[in-house]
Amino acid sequence: MDATPDKVYDAARYHREGRGRIYDSVLDLVGDTPIVRLPRLMAALKPKGEVVAKLEFFNPIASVKDRIGVAMVEYLEAKGVLKPGGTIVEPTSGNTGIALAFVAAAKGYKIILVMPESMSLERRKMLLLLGAKLELTPPEKGMAGAVARAKEIVEATPGAVIPQQFDNAANPLIHRVSTAEEIWRDTDGRVDAVVSGVGTGGTITGVGQVLKARKPSVKMIAVEPTTSAVLSGGQPGPHKIQGIGAGFVPSILDRGIIDEVVQVTNDDSFVMARRIAREEGIPVGISSGAALTAAFDVASRDDMEGKLIVTIIPSFAERYISTALFEGL
Repeated sequence: MDATPDKVYDAARYHREGRGRIYDSVLDLVGDTPIVRLPRLMAALKPKGEVVAKLEFFNPIASVKDRIGVAMVEYLEAKGVLKPGGTIVEPTSGNTGIALAFVAAAKGYKIILVMPESMSLERRKMLLLLGAKLELTPPEKGMAGAVARAKEIVEATPGAVIPQQFDNAANPLIHRVSTAEEIWRDTDGRVDAVVSGVGTGGTITGVGQVLKARKPSVKMIAVEPTTSAVLSGGQPGPHKIQGIGAGFVPSILDRGIIDEVVQVTNDDSFVMARRIAREEGIPVGISSGAALTAAFDVASRDDMEGKLIVTIIPSFAERYISTALFEGL
């Protein structure tokens, strides 16, 4: 075959319509993330429904939390609570902290982030690079320990404010006005189910409220760690699926829109995260592996025959290099 580059590659594939302008700030690039098919996993696992992935690591700082970072800070500004020269303090499992840190850097705020010592080294280094100050809490106290310490810091710091990702109404709101609308638009309304891990609960709440109002048959499926299955009525406990399973039920979580809760083990999360990297070329984080495990389990059922299942992929693999996800590689 006479295969010259111009014959092999369709140039039109790469000449998409541009964004049309130079943006004023990196903050303007948040959202509008793509949904992709998973042909090799679909062929190997042969589920009855089709699992597709919404790649939230296409946000500028590579996670779904970029959305709430911008939304929460701008909400506090609009309320007059966060003023120029102020300090943002937040208990965070990592990615929310990185999102808030990049927003703080772009807007000129100081930021102090509180997280369990179990969070990955990559997250800590990224936070320091963005100019954040870190406070680490005992891992056995989970996010509840980080929340308590953050409140102490705010009381002792003039001009400080906690965005409170677990309680801030701007968290689910941004998913109502952006994430949900993107899913509806990009699937032409054909979405039948959404699978999402639950950390703060903002993503599944905002997406579910919009999609169920528009199409009541849409199923919202929450994912939590097997060893910290609080949504299923279990006890909080340690686990290795960073970003979900906070150990308590966040106040912003609308449990009324959740149709089902699926528990996933640490090992299954790691296996699936590695598998999608090797079989689809999509390196994802640990909670993404958990969400995909749940999605393919759900898609294998008879009631999902011919259904379209959108899986939220919260973050990129590079943020977890020092974790068990990369062990043995």
